[in-house]
Amino acid sequence: MLQLEKKLIGMQDNMMTFAMSLTSNREDAQDLLQDTTLRVLDNQEKYTDNVNFKGWVMTVMRNTFINQYHRIIRSQTIIDQCADLYHMEIMNDSGFDSPDVSFHLKEITKAIDALEDDLHNPFSLYLSGYKYAEIAETLDVPIGTVKSRIFLARLELQKALVDFKKH
Repeated sequence: MLQLEKKLIGMQDNMMTFAMSLTSNREDAQDLLQDTTLRVLDNQEKYTDNVNFKGWVMTVMRNTFINQYHRIIRSQTIIDQCADLYHMEIMNDSGFDSPDVSFHLKEITKAIDALEDDLHNPFSLYLSGYKYAEIAETLDVPIGTVKSRIFLARLELQKALVDFKKH
């Protein structure tokens, strides 16, 4: 048995604990544990010895969980091909149409738009769902710069929205 496989077997309890924290369901956690174990074994050539093994495995688990979640959401999304959207029955429980929420969204949008371009552009791409690597490629800057600028944008927004009350 390889050293990596031994480490992986030794981590099963830690992995199960983390899987339970992500899924809050024992069966789903066991499935996630199994998927992660297989994924780590299938991609063991991507692991380098100078990297924290436990951190790498937990990142693989987290990413596996996120990808599965997105897959489930996409499969449960119903698209109505109805040509007349006016007659389509829509339940609006979100509360996004209330005047207060509308005002808050406008304030947040205004604060984001007020960011300097070097912070605004990566932050907007991040909000649109782009991954750090995709943003770095799009803006032709190092990934560390992208992470730093997104962090700085968050700090600026916290300052700008300091009076913003949480509900």
